[in-house]
Amino acid sequence: MTKLTTNRRSALAWLGAGASVPVLAACGGSEARAQSYPVSYSEAEWRQRLSAQEFRILRQAGTERAFSSPLDDEKRRGTYHCAGCGNRVFSSAHKYDSGTGWPSFWRAIDDGAVGYTTDYKIGYPRTEEHCADCGGHLGHRFNDGPQPTGHRHCINGVALDFRPA
Repeated sequence: MTKLTTNRRSALAWLGAGASVPVLAACGGSEARAQSYPVSYSEAEWRQRLSAQEFRILRQAGTERAFSSPLDDEKRRGTYHCAGCGNRVFSSAHKYDSGTGWPSFWRAIDDGAVGYTTDYKIGYPRTEEHCADCGGHLGHRFNDGPQPTGHRHCINGVALDFRPA
C-alpha cells in the first residue's frame, strides 16, 4: 500500500510540476485547444456546424488518409479557407505538390493566418498548425519544403474550403 501511495503521489507531483501539457498532448490533446480564439463555440455547437469528419480533424486533431482529398490535386487559382470558421489561411500561389498525399504549401497566406503549437501525439515533438481565428487543427509544418521558406505546411484537405479566384 505504501508503494502505491508513494507512486501515486510522485505521479501527481510530477503532473503538478507542469508535465501535464506534454502528457495531455501525448494522449491526443492539443495545446491549441487551451487557448482563447476570436471564433469560439461550444463542443455541441461545433458538432452542429461541422461534418463528423471535419469535427474529427479540426476539433480533435485528427488526420485524413493520405491521397484522399481532392484538394491535393487542386490546380486552380484561389484561396484556401479554414473549414471551421472561414479564415483565409493559404493561397494557391504558395501551393506545391509535395508528393505526400496532402495539400502542401510553402507558406501561409499571411503571418497572422495560422498559429503553431508543439504536438507530442506520436511520441516526439512536431509543429502542429492551427487556424489563428478558431484554433482548428489544420495539419503540421515541417522543415523539408521548397525555398524560399524551406517549410512544408502539410494540411488536411478536410480542414480547408477552396474558393476559386
